[in-house]
Amino acid sequence: MAEKRVVELTDFEHRVMMKALADQRNERLSKEQSTEDLREIILKVIDAPTEKERKKQKREESATQSIIA
Repeated sequence: MAEKRVVELTDFEHRVMMKALADQRNERLSKEQSTEDLREIILKVIDAPTEKERKKQKREESATQSIIA
């Protein structure tokens, strides 16, 4: 499996990234090229948790592991 990377973005940077990906996808669609790879990246960016959500997930995971142990 490929190494994962974490990028922290402000709301503005997130919107810029989404616009750039959407523009690239639309350009490929107009040229009738494959957009599957861009679709996957767009979905990952959309679904990426905010810092607040990530911290909550980590707290819940550690609480669950404490109960199991």
